Amino acid sequence: MKKWKAGLDLYHYILLLAVFIISSCSNSKTLNNTDDMTYSNAKSEEDWRKVLSPFQYQVLREGATERPFTGEYYDTKDTGAYYCTACGDSLFLSDTKFDSGCGWPSFFEPYTDKSIVFNKDSSSGMIRTEVLCGGCGGHLGHVFNDGPPPAGLRYCINSASLRFEKGQPAAK
Repeated sequence: MKKWKAGLDLYHYILLLAVFIISSCSNSKTLNNTDDMTYSNAKSEEDWRKVLSPFQYQVLREGATERPFTGEYYDTKDTGAYYCTACGDSLFLSDTKFDSGCGWPSFFEPYTDKSIVFNKDSSSGMIRTEVLCGGCGGHLGHVFNDGPPPAGLRYCINSASLRFEKGQPAAK
């Protein structure tokens, strides 16, 4: 009887530990069902092809990812603001950019809460949180829970989805 009880206690302990680990690994950001969203800067796919380079189109409209350490902005340290390549909406400020060592521009906070939206991404055999432009729905990258304080988030963004402007950005 004691052996059965000890086994049951161990089972409960393992179950509790598994629930804790799974919940701590999940992203706390609210995921949007972006299929039904209407974006203020929406265009047809034909129109996007006219204004984006082929690679920008692959990243922003098809969800491709550039190779690490190859993007134009992964090592940029200048003061300024980052905008969506597709629609021009404000996305991130340079003072929220940090060197995560991952090979993509990384930020700990978006320009505003409306600058980006989140979507569940189950591609590549993983479950991740996709980051999309709040203005046009273009794929920017992904967000992870391993960033620095104050937010503890790492927005890992493709350079192809960004346009950088040096200097002091406009007020929020």
